Amino acid sequence: CEQKYKDIEPIVKMEEVNGMELVKKFAEEMENMLGRKMKSVKRMAEAAEDADFYHEYNATLEFDYYNSMMINTVDEDGNNVELGGEFALEENEHFNNLPVNTQQSVIQVPTNVYNKDPDILNGVYMSEALNEVFVSNFDKDPTLTWQYFGSSTGFFRLYPGIQWTPDENGVVTFDARNRNWYIQAATSPKDIIIVVDTSGSMKGLRLTIAKHTINTILDTLGENDFVNVIAYSDYVQYVEPCFKGTLVQADLDNREHFKLLVEGLHVKGEGKVKKAMKEAFRILNEVRGGSLCNQAIMLITDGAMEDFQQVFEEFNWPERRVRVFTYLIGRELTFADNVKWIACNNKGYYTHISTLADVQENVMEYLHVLSRPMVINHDHDIIWTEAYMDSVLFNTQAQSLLLMTSVAMPVFSKKEETLSHGILLGVVGTDVPLKELMRLAPRYKLGVHGYAFLNTNNGYILSHPDLRPLYKEGKKLKPKPNYNSVDLSEVEWEDTEDTLRTAMVKGETGTLSLDVRATVDKGRRVVFLKNEYFYTTINETPFSLGLVLTRGHGKFIFTGNISVEEGVSSLLSAVLIFSRTYCETDIDPHHRKLTQLQAVVRYLTGKEPDLQCDEVLLRQTLFDAVVTAPMEAYWTAILLNESGIDDGVETAFMGSRSGLMRMFRYVGAEKRAAKKFLSASDKDNLFTLDHFPVWYRRAAENRPGRFLYYVPKEDMRGKHLTYTHTSQHLAAYINAYKQISLYDYQAMCKVNPHSASSARPLLSVLLFCMFVLLVLFLYSSKKSKGDILQPCDTEYPSFVYEPSIKETNSVIKCGRCQKVFVIQQIPDSNLLLMVVQADCDCSRQYSPITMEPREVKYILSTLKYLSCDRMKSQKIRRRPESCHAYHPQVNTRLPQLLRKKRKKVAHCCRNKTSGLQNGDFTGGGKNSQYF
Repeated sequence: CEQKYKDIEPIVKMEEVNGMELVKKFAEEMENMLGRKMKSVKRMAEAAEDADFYHEYNATLEFDYYNSMMINTVDEDGNNVELGGEFALEENEHFNNLPVNTQQSVIQVPTNVYNKDPDILNGVYMSEALNEVFVSNFDKDPTLTWQYFGSSTGFFRLYPGIQWTPDENGVVTFDARNRNWYIQAATSPKDIIIVVDTSGSMKGLRLTIAKHTINTILDTLGENDFVNVIAYSDYVQYVEPCFKGTLVQADLDNREHFKLLVEGLHVKGEGKVKKAMKEAFRILNEVRGGSLCNQAIMLITDGAMEDFQQVFEEFNWPERRVRVFTYLIGRELTFADNVKWIACNNKGYYTHISTLADVQENVMEYLHVLSRPMVINHDHDIIWTEAYMDSVLFNTQAQSLLLMTSVAMPVFSKKEETLSHGILLGVVGTDVPLKELMRLAPRYKLGVHGYAFLNTNNGYILSHPDLRPLYKEGKKLKPKPNYNSVDLSEVEWEDTEDTLRTAMVKGETGTLSLDVRATVDKGRRVVFLKNEYFYTTINETPFSLGLVLTRGHGKFIFTGNISVEEGVSSLLSAVLIFSRTYCETDIDPHHRKLTQLQAVVRYLTGKEPDLQCDEVLLRQTLFDAVVTAPMEAYWTAILLNESGIDDGVETAFMGSRSGLMRMFRYVGAEKRAAKKFLSASDKDNLFTLDHFPVWYRRAAENRPGRFLYYVPKEDMRGKHLTYTHTSQHLAAYINAYKQISLYDYQAMCKVNPHSASSARPLLSVLLFCMFVLLVLFLYSSKKSKGDILQPCDTEYPSFVYEPSIKETNSVIKCGRCQKVFVIQQIPDSNLLLMVVQADCDCSRQYSPITMEPREVKYILSTLKYLSCDRMKSQKIRRRPESCHAYHPQVNTRLPQLLRKKRKKVAHCCRNKTSGLQNGDFTGGGKNSQYF
């Protein structure tokens, strides 16, 4: 073998894959790609700020613009509706096949915002300058997708232009200011304590408004923020007792958990805010965790009557490090001065919320207050979001459920007269589909079991081949409730000590070796591998890149020097399947009708030199095509041989690492039994961008000369015989197979009213029952059939053949008879011959042992789960580098006013003539006050 290799060494080369070099190279390419997106966003921010600088506000401005809801819409007389007009749209593959206009952006305005408000019209008119930048950015970087500007006044400018689809009620609830990219760009990380009044006076509508206010505040938080919720009446009550005295990360799981518990709040007793405020200050002042940046208390009440000045003197004055935002609930204004006084004297903000409709707009205002230090300093921090699905924006398109990340940047007013006020104009951003990012780390370079993955500074998965963000509800695919807060340790679960996770979160570069049990065939089969992990950071982002190479197959790569002419000839001379992306055909409209084979040939022959093709992959593909070309003659010779092909053999095929497949049909289509096998629709058996077929992965683990027999699930007859074993069978070949346990930390389980356990446990059995009743009630009106699912952890068995066992037999008693089994291995294969005595029926004595998963039940006591530690445990994370929590103009002390009576101070705080210095007052809406 060694001599043969030396004979062909001049034209063929075998190279060892260097994982560390590869991960650094991929990271650098990703950094460059993401850097181009950041440059595009910077150009957008500069253009918006310049446009605002030269724009003079006109309260009587009249201006028609393309409203995304109105375009191409006519009235009964056939005339264009107001803010509509003819707007050219054309389907574009680059934008999920949506009809778009790549020359013009459109404006979207939420239903609850008046689309001809003077603030909206001035903002839309000013931001028209972005159109030219959008088009220019797209010309410079054709891989860009959606570009946008979310205004602080409520409108959303989107490029390319589309026609917006409202929900089934004709309402547009999408508000850019609620999106994670907007909130993260507009503020620095924050620690928030929500304090809510649950005294007797808060009954009825007031409590409903208060709950909605809490949920809205929670929706403004993200992974880099920390939170807790406290209720008070006669006593202080943590909404989640497990979180007593601490701050918890405001990830999706914790936010949804808080929302659930907030629904269970009820009113009683007298409202005593003093103790609750002391508790809130203690948490913020004493807890070492959290964001260590902005700190705020959100007080939600219908009136504060105690003498609480002492609390602020003890815990917050004179530095006023903790801002206090106050929300007066209900129509009654008797205690308005008290509530205003609290906000005035703690650098906060006051608002009056009298109806549910007031909640959204008024809650969002606190973000502008927290942004003021950053705005005054003009700190243009660029942020990257966690992975998310844009199902809200394009809810009618299945392709919209693609994972993506967004890069965003704040836009400030540069006008001299506004500098001290810190005016945030909005946020610009663009989306990056993670599928496009992962193209830079293709699987063909990593071997059959190799893969790349990305995770965030918080340890959450950004992209991973084993991440399953969707689940089936009936026939529909839906995002899992916790799809973007899946921890790296829940996917790489063999990393039991969190060594890999810790190193990546810290932003380190290094390697790690692990023995792993990897699953194939959608988790039904297991292979044992020795994996080497290589990891490093992607500079200028909060992301880390990991690379996995398997010792053995995939450690080396075979390459050779092949002429283009010889390679193209081999490509065109046979039936081939091209199943990877060799050339990008969706960037230039002239290339979109080309198949991958056509694109490759036209590029290699010089007819389309502008095509963007993967040169390394093409070289491997040409090499594979030439090397495998003799197989065509071999298969043909077998067919023409006198003995012919054995009965039952329908198709001969082979696949290569480059994704090239050769096929030879021995039987016509009308006689083939396996009609779906190797068809284009059977993705499990084809090479794709990030996928090796199941048969390829399993065969790679066989020793040379051993044959793998594989039956695709779709073609199985009697599936229960394959995937369900009875205990009598196990008794027969207990020595031939061993059972191992596998775990799925991304499972979805049915809600069981009689079970009080969950992978993310609730407070108590009582609360769990309340949850079930609530969910059943909510679903009863929407859904009469099907099961309700929730995230959970599951365990399931897998049976692994022990190859050292060549033959075994057993006898099992079944009532009055005995059943004899004999099992023998078929040489050089993965098949076993099993002979069973048929005249003895054991089916009544032994129940089946299935491979169905079962939910992991976490330990519970009489009323509380003992897994509280698991709920509040804070894994290692890397904090964002920037923090803008202070500016001298924002935090100027209020001399001489602090010791005056609350009523007088409150009066001063709502008058510009009060003597407040250096921007301590900015004007808000009629129901709001900034301080």
